[in-house]
Amino acid sequence: MNSAVIILSGGLDSSANLALAIDQLNVKMAITFDYGQRAAAKEIQASKALCKHYGVKHKILSIPWVGEFGKSALIDTSIEVPTADVKIDDTSASTKSASKVWVPNRNGIFLNIAAGFAEAMDCDYVIPGFNLEEASTFPDNSKDFIQSLNGSFSFSTANKVQTKCYTIDMMKTEILKISMEKKLPLELLWPCYFAGEIWCGECESCQRSKRAFKANGLDLKKYFKTI
Repeated sequence: MNSAVIILSGGLDSSANLALAIDQLNVKMAITFDYGQRAAAKEIQASKALCKHYGVKHKILSIPWVGEFGKSALIDTSIEVPTADVKIDDTSASTKSASKVWVPNRNGIFLNIAAGFAEAMDCDYVIPGFNLEEASTFPDNSKDFIQSLNGSFSFSTANKVQTKCYTIDMMKTEILKISMEKKLPLELLWPCYFAGEIWCGECESCQRSKRAFKANGLDLKKYFKTI
């Protein structure tokens, strides 16, 4: 059986990939990154609970130097996280709001670190949580990005680690549907940019999740502060 290292944030996409990988691969480890993001504690808590649920080894990696890049509302609390002005159905508006939460080379850094662990553990794959819906506003969520990384890893890893993502061609609604079929414990997730008591329902990540939850007939009041 092929093996993998998962990059796990506790959000819907990465958690769905964990649930899907468990059935097909030997998941040797899940890595959660603490880069000084607002929701770090919640993401770690969610990821830890998910790894316990699935019986997967969990590693938390602190990379605070990513915060030195600045300019992202996810890290810099002096920059407001877009909420009211987020329009997930407007590509132009989404691109503008996405720029506020963009962390320079974040996914590139995550995947290169994970590929190092994958090589050291003799794993075939690193698995991030990407999706089709956000690929247009976050190019490091795209299939082209994965293909480019795989070309790079064929040189930078001795065992030619590859990036694999089960949800790369899926919209959030599809990801949630398959997650429910796989009985992913949704109550353990943390898809929100903030670290409140419950998911805010207003940030872009929550708005996309909220639309998917509604489309799949779930009770929004159970999960989101603002519906």
